[in-house]
Amino acid sequence: MHIRFDVPADPAYPGRVAAVLGSVRLRRYGYIGAALAAVGAIGFLVSRAFTWGERASSLWMAMIVGGLLSMLYLPWVRLRARRRSSRYAVEGAYDITDDNIMMRSGSESGGIAWDGVAQVRDTPDFWIVYVGRMPATVIPRWLMTAEDAETLRAHMAGRGLLRHR
Repeated sequence: MHIRFDVPADPAYPGRVAAVLGSVRLRRYGYIGAALAAVGAIGFLVSRAFTWGERASSLWMAMIVGGLLSMLYLPWVRLRARRRSSRYAVEGAYDITDDNIMMRSGSESGGIAWDGVAQVRDTPDFWIVYVGRMPATVIPRWLMTAEDAETLRAHMAGRGLLRHR
C-alpha cells in the first residue's frame, strides 16, 4: 500500500483539525460540567425546601455556575482554535505506507509508525490516530480518493486499529 495526497493551504483546515483534536481531549469537561450543574440544581432545590437553605444556597449556585462554565469550555476552546489557527495555513502532504504515516506541513515533517498506533477512531471528516491514549494526528478522508480511503480503511481494519464513533 502506498497512498499519497496533498493538503492545500486552506485557512479553515488547521481550525478543523484543532477542533477535532480538541473535542477528543476536552469532551470530559462537558460531562463533568453536566454532572456538577445537575447536582447543584438538585441541591439548590432541596435546600430551598428546608430552613437551612439560605445558608447553603451559595454553595449550590457555585456548583451550577461551575458546571455551566465547564460545559462551555469545549466550545470556547474550539472557537479560539479556529480563530487562531487560520494564520497557520500552509501546504502539506501525507505519504502513507504499510509501515508508517508520514506528514509534511510547510517545512516541518514527521511520521508515526503503524506499530506505535494504538487505535484509530472514525469521525465524519477524519480518522483520528492515537498513539497510546493520546490522539497524535488526523488523516483527512475528504482529501483522498475514494479508492485510497477504502484501501486505508481496509489496512487499518486488518491491523485491528479502526474503531467507529
